[in-house]
Amino acid sequence: MTADQGVAAADALVRADNLVAGYLPGVNILNGCDLYANQGELVGIIGPNGAGKSTLLKAMFGLVKISSGSVYLAGEEITGQRADQLVRRGIGFVPQNNNVFPSLTIEENLQMGAVQIPARFDERFEFVTSLFPTLKERRKQRAGSLSGGERQMVAMSRALMMDPKVLLLDEPSAGLSPALQDEVFVRVREINRTGVTVIMVEQNARRCLQIVDRGYVLDQGKNAYTGTGKSLASDPKVIELYLGTLAKAK
Repeated sequence: MTADQGVAAADALVRADNLVAGYLPGVNILNGCDLYANQGELVGIIGPNGAGKSTLLKAMFGLVKISSGSVYLAGEEITGQRADQLVRRGIGFVPQNNNVFPSLTIEENLQMGAVQIPARFDERFEFVTSLFPTLKERRKQRAGSLSGGERQMVAMSRALMMDPKVLLLDEPSAGLSPALQDEVFVRVREINRTGVTVIMVEQNARRCLQIVDRGYVLDQGKNAYTGTGKSLASDPKVIELYLGTLAKAK
């Protein structure tokens, strides 16, 4: 990390320092991982399967035990806090799988997202449906009857109901057709433009680097490369070691 990067990290809205974490005692997936995101940034995390990308998000969101290292939000340490506490403090998380309540309607899913602030439901509903207008039109439809892309929109909207400062997205384009992947990336950028800081894990590495402000390449639980999306996308080593393999895996 350069001196300028160190200053930026110190002033970041959200920051993870030297995280070591895993799902089983003594078996670490993250091996000293660092990440920071400034207010209003869109940050992407790419890397091969098993690199620790999703584990990093889950560790930051209190879903994976951190053995060592720290997580900060607006300068305050939040390491190991429960997910519901982190939601209250302004962090939203959208998992890759099982990210909607299929038996509930779209509106009921969004009500679940606003369960800690029920008095603000109408206000937040109007905000999220301004980003996703079809959800308002189909508010009484059960989420289980939606396509994969539509479910992803509901999941992101539900996370936005709490008016988060930071939104963590775990592979939002996974399993979607190329056309729906493009729509998801457009929507993520729109969310970011409203002022929400977004940290996104993605297997569609090339497309991810096209839209992010900065990116991280993880490998074996550590930062292999960091830089702007544009610089990473054009870095010969990143292309050789990661983008070619990841492009074939899409």
